[in-house]
Amino acid sequence: MRFGLLGTGPWARNTHGPGLAEHPGAELAGVWGRRPEAAAELAEELGTRPYEDADALFADCDAVAVALPPDVQAPLAVRAARAGCHLLLDKPTATTVAGARELADAAGAAGVASVVFFTLRFTPETAAWLAAQKGTEGWLTGRADWYSPIFGGSDSPYAFSEWRKEHGALWDVGPHALSVLLPTLGDVTGEDAPEGVVAAHGPGDTTHVLLRHVSGASSSLTLSHTVPPQAAGVAVELRGAAGVSTLPERPPGGVKRAFSRAVDALLESAATGEPHACDVRFGLRVTEILAAVESALGMPPR
Repeated sequence: MRFGLLGTGPWARNTHGPGLAEHPGAELAGVWGRRPEAAAELAEELGTRPYEDADALFADCDAVAVALPPDVQAPLAVRAARAGCHLLLDKPTATTVAGARELADAAGAAGVASVVFFTLRFTPETAAWLAAQKGTEGWLTGRADWYSPIFGGSDSPYAFSEWRKEHGALWDVGPHALSVLLPTLGDVTGEDAPEGVVAAHGPGDTTHVLLRHVSGASSSLTLSHTVPPQAAGVAVELRGAAGVSTLPERPPGGVKRAFSRAVDALLESAATGEPHACDVRFGLRVTEILAAVESALGMPPR
């Protein structure tokens, strides 16, 4: 499958670009970026060609992989879908419900396959853990804590990300938390506008969230990008009739392996016509829930 890469930042340079160039089922046809000079530099590194016109890249591809801020991603992905390209997207698909819905509708109307790269869902250890928990009945509560030091004094390359500064951990790591809680505990109550949501601000960009699920279970999320490095950590656990189950730690280097599995998933969905569990419709649902969290915080709708 011929892929076009959209984006030239750290995520594109370190994960998407090498992952596509090395994948046996993919051919990296070209790179487009908002800065043509950066696209030319990355294309040279990856042994492909730069494109100054995104639509020209779409015309030369079977699929696109997007490594761009969500509200840049969404309209470009709509154009790619309408050009007949399958979609390998980053999370969140958009930071507005309208943008995420337009993208989901465009992909559906065009009949293209879509996969949203929720990193944990494509990590083998996490995928095996999730499969086991989905087959276990009686979960009563879940907890997901995502304490990140991106803006708390770390030397992360993502500390320069303007969209993360604007939207905070809620929109950056909140999708990861939801991607593991929703498959095990069920959807959040309220179909179009989730109603089972309570939220409060913490220090910095920290957000505390309580969710009510259709299964009757409840869950809590704590999301932050502003803790100091010594306070950083990720933990997910479920409690119920089966006891306590904890998300396994990811092994070093797991992101590149996860991305390769996401490419595999898109290839399979495109070949079979079967939607993937992490498609644009799931991406839309995640955006709806995050928007409901902002509403519960008293923030104006986006």
